[in-house]
Amino acid sequence: MPSEEVTPNPVLSSLHIHPVKALGGFSPARAVVEPWGLAGDRRWMLVDTAGKAVTQRQFVRLALARAELLPGGGIRVGAPGRAPLTVAVPDPVAVGTTVVDIFGTKVEAVPADPAADAWFGGHLDAEVRLVHMDDPATRRAVDPAHALPGETVTFADGYPLLITTTASLAALNSLIARGDHAEEGPLPMERFRPTVVVDGTAPWEEDRWTRIAIGEVTFRVAKPCGRCVVTTTDQRTAERGKEPLRTLTRHRRFGNKVVFGQNLVPESTGTLKVGDPVTVLAAREPGEPAGA
Repeated sequence: MPSEEVTPNPVLSSLHIHPVKALGGFSPARAVVEPWGLAGDRRWMLVDTAGKAVTQRQFVRLALARAELLPGGGIRVGAPGRAPLTVAVPDPVAVGTTVVDIFGTKVEAVPADPAADAWFGGHLDAEVRLVHMDDPATRRAVDPAHALPGETVTFADGYPLLITTTASLAALNSLIARGDHAEEGPLPMERFRPTVVVDGTAPWEEDRWTRIAIGEVTFRVAKPCGRCVVTTTDQRTAERGKEPLRTLTRHRRFGNKVVFGQNLVPESTGTLKVGDPVTVLAAREPGEPAGA
């Protein structure tokens, strides 16, 4: 990699855990990396009456709800105008499992207490159920096209972690400022719902990474992250706009996907801490494509 394209001291600038898929989460100073992602990240998910995953794609009001992770894996959820609710981890032996559908993949999950279904149903004005992934080591495999045998993931969109960089966000915001919907920018990083964010790189440098270390933990960079309508949703107000998809379509289209960020699979486990050094262990040559 040409030295002039690489900033020598990239660091982990923030961590983000979303205990319930599609809800707001929290940003700890440190987090444990498990084989299937950050500990506590996306172990819970909402499904509709047919058992299909429910996200902000269908219910934009999910952006207004937040989930706090409690000791032992339970959660406390809250939303404007609703009393908070504490939900305990359900016992698969006592309540059994149910088959849910996450983007076409059938996965066994454990139903939560019906009080949680009622709480979320009231927030969304729709019939939904809350489920928990009891055994992420066995329940859901990573896409075999970009995974090694035995690699698994929680209820994340497809991969254990998602990495973004502050330099690429700044570059994207610069492009938005020159576009047709400049009034929508600059956008915050939360629009992209990453798990790890890195500071101190060149813009789009992450496109070329194939293997990295963050502190003591190593990762394989599996593939670029294709983006959807959720990125156009203001995570504070649940209002939707045109950006960043309008600008990504013009400047960051790879095949049939618009891309921001990279999907990671852990090669080891350990603890990440904000401020940890980020080391690029392997990268593609400039101009070498990565499949989206």
